Amino acid sequence: MFYNFLFPQYLRGKGVSLLLLVVRVFFGILFFIHGLDKMMNFQYLSETYPSVFGLGSYMTLMVTIFCEFCCSLFLICGLLVRIMLLPMIAAMAVAFFDVHDALFPDGELSLIYMITFLILYFTGPGRFSLDYLIDTKIQKERKTESLK
Repeated sequence: MFYNFLFPQYLRGKGVSLLLLVVRVFFGILFFIHGLDKMMNFQYLSETYPSVFGLGSYMTLMVTIFCEFCCSLFLICGLLVRIMLLPMIAAMAVAFFDVHDALFPDGELSLIYMITFLILYFTGPGRFSLDYLIDTKIQKERKTESLK
């Protein structure tokens, strides 16, 4: 069951997969840039960043940078996409509902990211991803083992 969740078999047509690749890379790069900006301004932001769930500014910023910088790299590559999207979705939900109090236009960008990441979560990465290559290799090995 976890295997099918991690490597979904549906929505792997070339057209859909190409669209998923474009969306993954486009939003991944945009999200990565947000994380990179936070890393570059870490010293200043660590004192002024909003504290969420009582974590304090420093720790909240660290979690945000992990979500925006690290997870977006995995998203761009198409590696462990569904696992990496979970903290990204959570971060954008917190940003929209808690930091921006679900108000427009302040929280609009976090809502757009959250909806996009939810769509990618449910569709999976498509065939132009490292997840697809890993799945193909595993399927090939399973076939070989079952023939023995």
